[in-house]
Amino acid sequence: MSVHDRSSHPLDYPIWTALTTTHQALAEGDARARRYPTEITPFAAMADMSPESFAVLAGLMSSQDIAVLFTPDPVNPPAEFRIALADTGEQMIGTPVETPANGVDIVTLGVDDVPAMVELTELTKPGPFSARTHELGTFLGIRVDGQLVAMAGERMKPAQYTEITAVCVHPSHRGRGYGQMLLSAISRQIVSRGEIPFLHVFTNNHSAIALYRRQGMEIRRRLHVTVLKKQD
Repeated sequence: MSVHDRSSHPLDYPIWTALTTTHQALAEGDARARRYPTEITPFAAMADMSPESFAVLAGLMSSQDIAVLFTPDPVNPPAEFRIALADTGEQMIGTPVETPANGVDIVTLGVDDVPAMVELTELTKPGPFSARTHELGTFLGIRVDGQLVAMAGERMKPAQYTEITAVCVHPSHRGRGYGQMLLSAISRQIVSRGEIPFLHVFTNNHSAIALYRRQGMEIRRRLHVTVLKKQD
């Protein structure tokens, strides 16, 4: 199926939609395949699953690169690729409930915070996070005694939607509501701009899905998450 099918929803192909709308200026590639710069995120997308589109994607990648695809249907790549991961994720949408910060200081994170952000995401594994991921949108954090212990931010911006990403809390600081506070704060910023919050979570991450449901978000649909590498 082509992403140019007029009946498809912007979030059915969120990466392609983002790279052809709000994040068009960041896109590498052409009308058949596009990706973000690798130092921002490994996300990529194609106009369709034709050999020609896969060939353009392959031309964008080095042998070390990965391409992460979010698609409604499973991906069956040609022989020049191998599948490093094939999983499913739930796409959830809605405005999380208001959660007061209760005296906790929520700060906006910037380039000087990147080492601490990378360290926290490497520890908690919320998904791909690179040195320039923070350039995609606002990232908020909570520090305790100078240490970054929780964060959340904005990633893909397909049309009028904004994806919440990197919601993570240091293991020794969990159970204090930091995740809910940040989810609430980042979603308020998104809604204030007239945009609609959404996020992605692996299907088997039942605790996170339950948390987001409690916060008032709903599953919109299931997507296939495919990580491709070029054959050596």
